[in-house]
Amino acid sequence: MSSPTPATGARSSRLALLVVGLCWLVVLFDGLDMFIYGSVLPHMLETKALGIDPGKAGDIGSYATFGMLIGALSSGTISDWAGRKKTIVVSTAVFSLASAVCAVAGSLGVFSLGRFLAGLGLGGLLPSAITLVSEYAPRGRGALIVGSLMTAHQAGGIVAGFVALWTGDWRVSFWICVIPLFVGVPLAVKYLPESLTFLQAKGRTEEARALADRYGVKAPDATLGEKRPAGTERWSAVAALFRGGLWVQTLFFWLASFGGLLLVYGVSQWLPSMMRAAGYDLGSSLGFVIVINLGGIVGMLIGGRLTDRFGGARIGAIWFGATAVGVYLLSAHMPLAVTYLVVFLTGLFLFSAQAMIYATVAARSDDDNRATAVGWTSGMGRFGAVFGPWLGGQLLATGSTTTGFTVFAAAGVFSLIFIGLTGLPSVKRPTDRDAAHPASATG
Repeated sequence: MSSPTPATGARSSRLALLVVGLCWLVVLFDGLDMFIYGSVLPHMLETKALGIDPGKAGDIGSYATFGMLIGALSSGTISDWAGRKKTIVVSTAVFSLASAVCAVAGSLGVFSLGRFLAGLGLGGLLPSAITLVSEYAPRGRGALIVGSLMTAHQAGGIVAGFVALWTGDWRVSFWICVIPLFVGVPLAVKYLPESLTFLQAKGRTEEARALADRYGVKAPDATLGEKRPAGTERWSAVAALFRGGLWVQTLFFWLASFGGLLLVYGVSQWLPSMMRAAGYDLGSSLGFVIVINLGGIVGMLIGGRLTDRFGGARIGAIWFGATAVGVYLLSAHMPLAVTYLVVFLTGLFLFSAQAMIYATVAARSDDDNRATAVGWTSGMGRFGAVFGPWLGGQLLATGSTTTGFTVFAAAGVFSLIFIGLTGLPSVKRPTDRDAAHPASATG
């Protein structure tokens, strides 16, 4: 393939910026909706809203993450079949409408249903957005682009903390989470382009050419759909994850994602309540939500750049190890300033460690099953996301906050082991692409 001209390269960069910008916005809303429950939970528990208690709160958190599991597992395959754009739009609409259900809920059952439905949309959005930005990322910048996208998730967590502090009312907070239906969805429908590699892999050559001409970029190889006929069948992309010895790598990615999402969702939901139970006041406990997500933003940018340079397996292992240390340190009652610093550093490693799993999976996947690979890695990890909030609720209900931090730290060690194993020569095939050389629709 000939090198792009400077003008074409500039237009490709502008197109990548458009895709990343729009996906960043909808992932921001995804993060807001995900973190809002944990942010309003201390107030709901204190006022016993809808009759909630720690055990029931853990169950509700697991309902949401179970919805995410279903959404993530189905979205990758649906996205490889119907398109990245449609999946992103529908997922955003679903979790926005689900927040309205939570806002008007008159019983804990209806509220739980709303969180489950929100989980379907939340789980469906992220794998498709990661896949789309990976395919439009400039060559050699895939992990950095994914990391930049994931800063939106942490920015949403920061917004959730401020919303909870500002409103002081859980119903108002959930009404605010309906805003994406009127902002993110219309913008994505009008301006977000479909994946060029998806269109080509589906044999929709004329659509791909028209889209490339509209934005002044080079279309992908016109024979892509012929080269990869397996991509035309919905479930063949899943089977491809296990062919040719790939099952070992796939299994290790899934196990690493399990531990990583157990850690992410367990800490995200229960950090304010656990810190409250550890003796910090409500304002400080919600402040920790803001600080841990600020650390997450910094970590995404640092981790993405290092992953592009050194590979996701190596950086991911270091990041999970540092996360385990940070979470364990939170079990000790420290001066408030020191605690804020530890929370910030923990967030720096916590969220970007999981993002690097996705970036590495996307980089090692083929064009016609990339969304499926990311979606199933995310989906299998959702079993950990289901277990984490439930486990946190059980531990908090027994007053075992110190044990809770220790258990979550152990999950970090678990993921460290399996993401590290994916980098072994016996697991990673010589033909596999590393995160430093991602596939790109524009390259």
